[in-house]
Amino acid sequence: MSFNLKIYQQELTKLATVYKLNPVDLYVFEIIPSTNQKILSLIDEGKSLPIAAIALQQTSGTGQWGRTWQSSLGGLYLSVAIRPNISLDDSWHLIMATAWGIAKRLRNLNIPVSLKWPNDLILQNRKLGGIKIETRTSKGKIKYAVIGVGINWTNPVPELGINLQSYLQEQERTSITCLEQLTAITIQGILSGYRHYLDNGGCQILANYEKMLTSIGQEVTVNNYLGVVTGVTIQGALKVRLQSPGASTEICLSPGQISLGYPQCDK
Repeated sequence: MSFNLKIYQQELTKLATVYKLNPVDLYVFEIIPSTNQKILSLIDEGKSLPIAAIALQQTSGTGQWGRTWQSSLGGLYLSVAIRPNISLDDSWHLIMATAWGIAKRLRNLNIPVSLKWPNDLILQNRKLGGIKIETRTSKGKIKYAVIGVGINWTNPVPELGINLQSYLQEQERTSITCLEQLTAITIQGILSGYRHYLDNGGCQILANYEKMLTSIGQEVTVNNYLGVVTGVTIQGALKVRLQSPGASTEICLSPGQISLGYPQCDK
């Protein structure tokens, strides 16, 4: 398997005419430990941002909380670095903006992607991909952010996963035909989501993000109490209304305090 930069540039040019996308330098690697790590080293070398890196395979890819991200041949393993210059307290907004931006672009191609709190892309109730953001800060501001995205394209996936090419073939759709096109769409989704956030603020991006969440209305158990997910706070905490005899109360749980499972997969 290879990656054709010429095809990628052609796909990016098509998107640029529609969405006014600025050029983004893309570095392509066959096998590396991690695209996030590679981007960080490129920044240290003085590369100007935004830049992007893609690997055909990763040997040490990780998701949130250090979980291993399977990075076998056929998937999209991409990192994009930007200089957001926003408060560290608003770092969660980057996750919401990125997830929403990618999902919106895929929905524009009639691929009904939704989101699972905090950072998963969902298709037919299965995990299509995930997002991991690493930041470097200075004086309470985010100096730069590296947005790592993994999306299942043709790679094998576990039972609760789905790859995009299989879905498109089942639906007899040709809206995305190659990894180069998916890469261009994903980069455009990241940057357009971020731009929408800058133009409209955190409250608007939160509202957009919540509209795509599968998690709202989901029943959960917290400390043996039954609860229902009601939303997400502006700082990314999950809002859960707990029911107890004769009373109810709403609590907020940070990512890592609770793990939301996947609903029964569609057959």
